[in-house]
Formats: sequence, C-alpha cells, structure tokens
Amino acid sequence: MSFTDKLVLWLHIGFAIFTIGPVTVAIMSTPRYIRKRNLVIIRYLYRTTTIFVIASLGVLIFGLILAQMKHDFAKPWLTVSLTLFVVALVLLMLIMRDQHRAIGILEDAKATAAEAAAENPPPTSRSPFTGPSPEAAPGGADDASQPAPVLATAPVTAGTHLGHVERGRIASMGGVVALIWLVILVFMVWNH
Repeated sequence: MSFTDKLVLWLHIGFAIFTIGPVTVAIMSTPRYIRKRNLVIIRYLYRTTTIFVIASLGVLIFGLILAQMKHDFAKPWLTVSLTLFVVALVLLMLIMRDQHRAIGILEDAKATAAEAAAENPPPTSRSPFTGPSPEAAPGGADDASQPAPVLATAPVTAGTHLGHVERGRIASMGGVVALIWLVILVFMVWNH
C-alpha cells in the first residue's frame, strides 16, 4: 500500500470517527430536549447535526477515492455500503427537517404563552379583610364586570404533546441511522 493509499485511508477513517459519532449523539439527544422544551439546547443540537452531516460527506468522498484507488467498486459489500450511506444521508436530512420543525413549534408555543401572559396578567392577591382593590370600579362591582383571569401557563400546558410527532420520528430515524452506521462498519472491518 502506497503512502497516498494510506493517507486517503486515514482521512476516510478520521472523518468517520470525528463526524459520525458526534452526529449520532446529537440526534439521539434531541428527543429528550424536545420533551423538556429546552429551546436553546435543541437549537444547538440542530446546528451540531447540520455541521457534522456536512462534514460526514468527507467519509463518502474519501471512501470513494479509496475504492477507486484500490479498484474495489466491483465488490458487492462496497456497493451495499455506499447504498446504505446514501440512505443514511437521506434519513439525516429528514431528521434535520424534524429538528427544525420542533424548534418552530416550541418557538410558537413560547410566543403564545408570552402573549397570553401579557393579555391576562396573574390576579393580584387581596386580603378578604381589606375590601376592594384600588382599581375596583365604583359601586364594588369589579368582580362581576371583569372576566375571570386566564393563567399564563394555559397555552403551554394545553399542548402537552408539543413536538411529539417530531420527537418520535427523530428517535426512530436516529436509531435506523445508527444501525446503518454499524452495518457499514461491520462491512468495512470484515472485508479489510
């Protein structure tokens, strides 16, 4: 094996180690933070997924270069590995779409909760011994003329399943992608 072959092989392995692991961890962590509605972490995981999916193209590029140099394109295990890698990339695009949708859903829920809190501030507490509040209308009819206050958390708790569909799809497709990576790894190790 020449120096160029070894260099391309090491680049292929390096890209595989430093891109596939982090993207898998980011994908598998996303559903937990969607459930917790942690928008900051979900945005971070979305950026991480995007960066490492783009960087993982280096695995494919250097793998193709290495296969060309070694004249391995006719081997069935390589064809299966390439096909699985492309399927994994398509699934990763779908996962990134669902991450983006989950961010949008949680941002909308947060905005709705903020609007509800602004429109309906929490009621002021009054002691039953102090009488009507200073804002009360003359004649003591303040309670009958004003609508009952709505708690600011109503929009958020009403949609307890925010991002539920996206969370499930990310978890299931992330598992399939991880399994695809494992199958490709077995093919690579078994045949070299």
